[in-house]
Amino acid sequence: MFNSSFTALSIWNDSQVRENLLWYLAVSTNEKPAKYLIARRIPINVELKESSEEKLWEEHEKATLLFLKAWHDIKSGKIDINELKSADPSLIDLNVELTKRMLTHCNFCSWNCRVNRLEGKKRGVCQLEHASKVSSFFHHLGEEIVFRGNQGSGTIFFTSCNMKCGFCQNSDISKDKERGITFTPKKLATAAWLLRMEGCHNINFVGGDPTIHLHTIVESISYLEQLDPTDEDLQHIIKVKADYLFAPRVNSAFANHQGLLNVPLLWNSNFYMSDQAMKILRTLMDVWLPDFKFGNNRCALRLARTPRYFDVVSKNHALLGKWGENFVIRHLIMPNHIECCTKVVLKWIKVHLPHALVNIMDQYHPDCFADPNNSQFDEKRYGDLARRPTKYEIVESFRYANELGLNFEPITYEKNMSDIRL
Repeated sequence: MFNSSFTALSIWNDSQVRENLLWYLAVSTNEKPAKYLIARRIPINVELKESSEEKLWEEHEKATLLFLKAWHDIKSGKIDINELKSADPSLIDLNVELTKRMLTHCNFCSWNCRVNRLEGKKRGVCQLEHASKVSSFFHHLGEEIVFRGNQGSGTIFFTSCNMKCGFCQNSDISKDKERGITFTPKKLATAAWLLRMEGCHNINFVGGDPTIHLHTIVESISYLEQLDPTDEDLQHIIKVKADYLFAPRVNSAFANHQGLLNVPLLWNSNFYMSDQAMKILRTLMDVWLPDFKFGNNRCALRLARTPRYFDVVSKNHALLGKWGENFVIRHLIMPNHIECCTKVVLKWIKVHLPHALVNIMDQYHPDCFADPNNSQFDEKRYGDLARRPTKYEIVESFRYANELGLNFEPITYEKNMSDIRL
């Protein structure tokens, strides 16, 4: 009933939507195993603690090739997950060790601060040490229909961010690193377990931005297959569980692939990530929800105080296409930025990812330092963002996407707030 009601949604009748998200759909409905289950079955041949970081990355490259072969064979139906034996140590363990090493010279994102967050004497752009805080987690009923379905997207909101968008609509968590409560990797795994057992179609890592919490997230994934949550862990995480609309009940049938705990993982990010973070996530994430906001480095630097934005984010988006990943690109229409940002981003997608699913979002409203009603309103820097997009700007964005032949209508029109259509 759970799986059939999700696949019965009319959005899946669109052949392009289904084709672009075929792996994610199969994992969400438990027809295929999540990537972390495959990674657990890829052996590695180095000593994790004794080997240099360079040696670990060399082994990661080899193990990724083995992973991709196994993933391809499972996708095609050539082999079954139970034909692969669990490995110890495995690619999962290698991912955990690498993120721990990276934390000592933090290069999770493209700021490349090189701060030792484990030591905690200095802080980088995100202002975080080693601990991760979660503001809330719940069945999110506001995401795109392919993610929220009829049971919600199991969304986990982390605090702090590696970008400084002055108009951020989640500024309460992105600009307050102390908001929420500390989640150890085991407690984070417990939250993911609970949401999936309650019927969520995926586990949605978001923020703020999840990239700066990479070490916690990756280690939490390493616990999933064998997780047996304790009452203590459940009582801790429930403090920030924010489900108000209904009271889900735990049912193992929601998360079962051939007797294995099956949890589809979604990376919902600003995509300002390092090459190393992308490589690690490639072997773990079943579907991606990247944001592509600015069409040039200049706007990103002024409005988000983020250097090299377009260079970094376009490169990471291109990797998704090269790797054959499942993803939906989000682009937010911003007032006065149709020519310099919206059209440039859409044109880039057409040239580099012509078959991608795109959500052209019309929900922008002035917030944070771009809100004229905020005492901290910065008119000089954000005055051009101090209003909502006009009907003309929204229509022009849709018209241009249509002219390019982008695949945006099924996702955008189902979700947009203005109810504007071409």
